[in-house]
Amino acid sequence: MNQDTLPLELRKKIRSGLFTGNTSGYSQGFVQGNLCVLPVDWAHDFLQFCQLNPKPCPLVGMSSNPGDYHIPSLGIDLDIRSDIPSYRIFEHGQLKQELNDVTDYWRDDLVTFVLGCSFSFEEALIADGLEIRNVTEGVNVPMYRTNIDCVRAGRFSGTMVVSMRPMLAADAIRAVQICTRFPSVHGAPIHFGNPHLIGVQDISSPDFGDAVTIKENEVPVFWACGVTPQVALEQAKPPFCITHSPGAMLVTDLPNSRLSVL
Repeated sequence: MNQDTLPLELRKKIRSGLFTGNTSGYSQGFVQGNLCVLPVDWAHDFLQFCQLNPKPCPLVGMSSNPGDYHIPSLGIDLDIRSDIPSYRIFEHGQLKQELNDVTDYWRDDLVTFVLGCSFSFEEALIADGLEIRNVTEGVNVPMYRTNIDCVRAGRFSGTMVVSMRPMLAADAIRAVQICTRFPSVHGAPIHFGNPHLIGVQDISSPDFGDAVTIKENEVPVFWACGVTPQVALEQAKPPFCITHSPGAMLVTDLPNSRLSVL
């Protein structure tokens, strides 16, 4: 499938089972989102967690009422239950299933949150001539658990997950300048250089996603990552939760340019 496929067409292919892979690089120019779906009695705490931790959890949309699975502001004919390539179902903080459609698990008390994704700023970096190694190598971006604490909100707490892209130091500085324009999709990197300083012990073994090549004279550059809520969910242990699988995002109709502050 052409990577320039429009979001609605891509969502229809996902819904029909014709596309089940990583969405990085597809529907270029449009915002992709991380998913978190919770029972309504857990939704207020999670909303506050996002508001207090905007770098890893930048909220770009949520359902208007419990049970809604359409978010018109994010896309035409968008169905949260079936338009993501891979979902994860958690019960009491434990991953129970990974599947391609959650229609059979949908309930009237569920509230949907969609968080900004790093795939949006990757496009801006590539447009400026910077190489994004996970895109070049055709794999999912490597993601790591860190020792950076998030701000607690009610029942939600935990440490930040980061995504990593190797770059020359000069390119890392340019990436900071570019990504500062996109606070709704994680903003500027939070760290580059020695991974041990943020609790990443083995850069060759990511906790999520795939390892990528780090060339001589390159440094790892780390961004806050939308998988962070999954770590918070592991600790909070809500009775039921649906998330996306890492790298398998909701592709929206929002242009990336709409999230730029400059």
